[in-house]
Amino acid sequence: MLSDFRKILYVSDLEAGSRPAFRAAVSLCSHYDSKITYLHVIESLSGTARSVLSNMMEKQDMEGMLQEGIAKLRDKVAGRLERFCQQELEDQDKLTPEQVDVRVEEGTPWKAILRVADEMDADVIVMGTRKHSTLGEIFVGSTAGKTLHHSKRPILIVPLNDEE
Repeated sequence: MLSDFRKILYVSDLEAGSRPAFRAAVSLCSHYDSKITYLHVIESLSGTARSVLSNMMEKQDMEGMLQEGIAKLRDKVAGRLERFCQQELEDQDKLTPEQVDVRVEEGTPWKAILRVADEMDADVIVMGTRKHSTLGEIFVGSTAGKTLHHSKRPILIVPLNDEE
């Protein structure tokens, strides 16, 4: 039997059409009077990209730029989230600032999702999944599929459309 969902990890790719998954997380939050951690994962730079950049700048400058970019993205996501809550959520579903934490992490998406879920001891992970070609799924796989395969926590996967 599933317990109360007090700590919800919501994962977003920030693309159009991701609202249904966030609405599902908000619905759980309202029902269980819980908290949401809104997570966006930035994929790490490839070895080649890091090599090129290291030839152009010092390592600490490169890390500083990365951290500055992450901070700016976190602020952008927080602003976007606030506008969404004000404009699109019903009064009974409104989130208070204390109920939402925004995190932007760097890494392999599915691994970062599971790491953050462990760090916060999430009760459930909520994320969307997009339609992919069968061939693409065989060779690449989806973040949702890899997260589901490796997770020891319940996951709510919401089908997304790209038209919203």
